[in-house]
Amino acid sequence: MKSPSPLPSIHAYQRVTAFIAATSLLVIGLTTVITPTTPANAMVPQVDLPASDACPVDPQFKKHDFRAMWIASVANVDWPSRPGLSAQTQQAELRSWLDLAVKNNFNAVVLQVRPAADAIWPSPFEPWSTWLTGKQGQDPGYDPLRFAVDEAHKRNLDLHAWFNPYRVSMNAKLRKLAPTHPARAHPDWIVRKDGKLYYNPGIPEVREFVTNAIMDAVTKYDVDGVHFDDYFYPYPGSGRPFRDAKAYAAYGGAYASKADWRRANIDALIKGLHDRINAVKPWVQFGVSPFAVWRNDSTHAEGSQTRAGIETFDDLYADTRLWVREGWIDYVAPQIYWTRGFKIARYGTIARWWAREVAAAAALGHNVGLYIGEATYRAGTKGDRQWRKRQELSRHLAVTAGIPEVLGNIYFSAKDVLADRRGTTTALVQRWYTRPALLPVVGDSQGSAPQAVTSVSRNGASLNWTGSDPSAASYAIYRVPGSSAGPCDLADARNLIATVRRTGEAMSWTDSGKTSADPATIVTYLVTAVDRNGRESSASVALG
Repeated sequence: MKSPSPLPSIHAYQRVTAFIAATSLLVIGLTTVITPTTPANAMVPQVDLPASDACPVDPQFKKHDFRAMWIASVANVDWPSRPGLSAQTQQAELRSWLDLAVKNNFNAVVLQVRPAADAIWPSPFEPWSTWLTGKQGQDPGYDPLRFAVDEAHKRNLDLHAWFNPYRVSMNAKLRKLAPTHPARAHPDWIVRKDGKLYYNPGIPEVREFVTNAIMDAVTKYDVDGVHFDDYFYPYPGSGRPFRDAKAYAAYGGAYASKADWRRANIDALIKGLHDRINAVKPWVQFGVSPFAVWRNDSTHAEGSQTRAGIETFDDLYADTRLWVREGWIDYVAPQIYWTRGFKIARYGTIARWWAREVAAAAALGHNVGLYIGEATYRAGTKGDRQWRKRQELSRHLAVTAGIPEVLGNIYFSAKDVLADRRGTTTALVQRWYTRPALLPVVGDSQGSAPQAVTSVSRNGASLNWTGSDPSAASYAIYRVPGSSAGPCDLADARNLIATVRRTGEAMSWTDSGKTSADPATIVTYLVTAVDRNGRESSASVALG
């Protein structure tokens, strides 16, 4: 992950009451079906979800909200904490990161699985990552990606697999790569710049190889997303050129300039990978987290009102706006790693610019999600006066609460979320993440919400239900005060108390919060089925 520069969630006697309440709701035009009796062979009582504008909602309780943190493996930034740990220790560390995500009511993690043309799974294309064992190509004794997916899903966390497409090595010595490394077999694919090795994006065979290496993980593992960060062509760095003149001479004849050719190379990777993913697993989301400034308005009339020293279009040859407008990605997560008051590139200014672009894509029929990459590594630090403030991250979400296109946030990185310097993470969670959240409905996966669960029984605070629709990936559980519930009780997350991964048709769950409270308090429980893309069924009422 590039750190930009300083600019840079009824008892039987309650059924009649529920029926009366439901009838009242029908009068005001909100469809609720609750039967006064529920024989074993009858349809389970249900409450329909409200229309999007039918009920008041509180932005503090967003129901569909992507909440994630990056877990970086490169240079052992987050995980594993150092190379050479035993398989058991690596697994324990990863479980701890996933538990942290659950504790903070996150619903996803973004795990780096291909940090530098290597892999944290047994890839037929590339060697084992050096960050696992300390020696590139050495088997760590287990399959980290399979373990990560399984453990994340046990906690009902989505796992987005994070790939770096072109970085080959953090040093410039080809001989230090594993003997079987593809770069050693194809030295003509390599460009050296600023002490690192990169694959050349201008060579068609390179793009095909990179796509195949990524698709190996997509086809073999139950990942929920494929994720790129901001690395495409390398950052200008020292200013020394990226030496690709030979490839340009061979492949760039159709382009007016080398810059246009370079952008076309990255476009081809993005569109090609998008199409390959959709062909085999259309529910897997493809997202990119670019450097936040596409272009300044001084460079392009439709750019953002910023004065950034780096522009992705011109310096990284990544036309991120095009990818959004063409629907080649399912979500974009610009790294807005600055404060609200940073004059050169204000947080709110950039967030609103990206919201405009996502809205333009929607007008063209592309449902691209907008999540904001947050600089947790700067929060609570001693440098910038704004970053020292405990509420800075929380205030970022207050800004985007007024921007409806923003559907979530990703925090860089896990160790900084854990560090909670000056209580910045605590302040964020206490204000915005007091309830669980479902995933936003984004991307171009087609389909409809799952069927509602077919039976829900209740014994005190313990629920049992049956859901036979295989498109349901998880279930949302609501607890509504009183003896009945209506659609507006489900409009936001104020009554959402848990989400549970589907493990089969028969499911059970116990409300530990309720069992420790006054047992005489009357509440209504409801369960909805949710698919992998955040689409939610009507709510089935638990009676008992």
